Amino acid sequence: MSNLDNGKLLAAVGAVVLLSALLAAPPAKAGRTANNFARTLGSDERQRFEAWYSAQIFFDASLDAYWDKVEAKREQRRAKRRRGQAFRDRDYVTDYPPKYSGPQLPASLLSRWRQFRDRDTPKAAVQRRELPSVSDYLAQARRHFGFQPERIPEREFKRRYAREALRLGLTKDQIVRIYALETGGYGTADMQAGVHPISGKGRPISSALGYAQLLAANSINVLSKHGGSFIERLSANVRETRDAARRRQLEDKLKVLRRMVRTAKSVPYRWSRHVQFSRTPRGMALHVMNMDGDIGPWMQVVKIADLKRMAERKGRPRLSGAEIELMNLAGPATGLEMMLATGIDKPTANFFSRRGYYRNSVVRGRDSKGLLEALETRMQANIKNKGAQEFLAVFDELLAGRPKPPRPVLAPRASNDPPPYPYRGPSLTAR
Repeated sequence: MSNLDNGKLLAAVGAVVLLSALLAAPPAKAGRTANNFARTLGSDERQRFEAWYSAQIFFDASLDAYWDKVEAKREQRRAKRRRGQAFRDRDYVTDYPPKYSGPQLPASLLSRWRQFRDRDTPKAAVQRRELPSVSDYLAQARRHFGFQPERIPEREFKRRYAREALRLGLTKDQIVRIYALETGGYGTADMQAGVHPISGKGRPISSALGYAQLLAANSINVLSKHGGSFIERLSANVRETRDAARRRQLEDKLKVLRRMVRTAKSVPYRWSRHVQFSRTPRGMALHVMNMDGDIGPWMQVVKIADLKRMAERKGRPRLSGAEIELMNLAGPATGLEMMLATGIDKPTANFFSRRGYYRNSVVRGRDSKGLLEALETRMQANIKNKGAQEFLAVFDELLAGRPKPPRPVLAPRASNDPPPYPYRGPSLTAR
C-alpha cells in the first residue's frame, strides 16, 4: 500500500473515530443524545443525520474560534483605550464570521431531531419567557409610587419633544430620522419594541419605549443623571401655573418625581447595576415617566443630547441622524470608534457581542460604513410614514415661529481682538 493510500485510510479512520466520539458524547440536559436518535433512523436517514451533525460540530468549533479571536482583539483595544493609545488596523479582525456551507437536513428530519432532543426537557424551560409590557410598568408605578403618567395627544407630545430637542441643540433632521428608524416612522410616545403602536399586535421584545426607544435601564440612568434638573424645571412650572387644579396636579407629580429620582440615585451609577435594578418592580416603575406629557419629552430627548455632547467632546460636533443612531445601537464609545478611520472599514463583528451580532439583522455581514449606509437607507424609507411626516410638520411650525437673529453689523477690528460670538437667538422654553 502506498503512502497516499495509507494517508487516506488514516484520514477515514480518524473521521470515523471523531464522529463516533461526537455521537457518543455525554448526554445533554435533555437526556437525549445524537447517538440515541441516530439509532432510531433507517440507514439512509442515519447517514444524512450523521453527516449533518458532524458538520455542525465542526462549524460550531470554527465559530467559537472566530469569536474568541474577536474578543481577544477587543480586549487589546480596551487596554489601549485605557492607556490613551491610538488603534491600528492590526487591532481588528478583518474577516467576517464563517458561514455554514455543509450538508442540510430535510425539514421533517430536523423537526424530529429537535423533538427527540427536547423530549425530556421540562416544559417551562422551553417556553418563551414573557417580557414585561406597558401595562406591567404602569401597574408597578401605581403600586410603588401611586403614579399614573399624564397622557397627552400624540401631536402635542411631538411638539414638546421637538421644542426640547431644539433647546438642547439638536436638529429636525437628526430627531426625525432617529424617530423614523426607531419606530418605523409611525411610533407613539408609549410604543414598546415588538408591539405595533397602531394595531397593538405583537409581544414585547425588549423594554424599549417611546420615540427614542429608551430601555428601562436608560430611564434609571437618565433620572439619576438629570433628575435634579427635571425637578427644578417642574418646580418652576408649578410656580408659574395660575390654574389651581393644574397646579395641584403638577405638585403631586413633583412629589412623585422627587421620590423616583431618590430611588434612581440609590443605585450605584453603573450601567450593570441600572440593568439589574430595571428588572425589579421599583425599577420597572421608573420607566413610566417616559410616557408622561410633562417629563416624558425631557427624558426621551436628553438621551440623544447626551450622545451629541459626548461626540462633541471627542471632536465630532456635527453628526447625522444615522451617526447618532450608531452610537445608540453600538454604545456611545463603540459607535464613535466605528466612525474612526481605523474602524470605518472593519466588520461589525468587532464591535458587537456574539449574541448581539446575530440578533440584529441590520448589523450582520456589514462593515461600519455599510452599517451606517443601511441605517440611513432605513431612515430615508421610514421618514415617508405618517408619524414621521407629522413630526416634520411640527418642527417646521416651531422653526417658523422662532425669532430670526438680527443681521450682524461687523465693525473693523484689530487682529488681536477675539472673534464675535455667534448669536443663537432665544431658546424656546415656554410651553
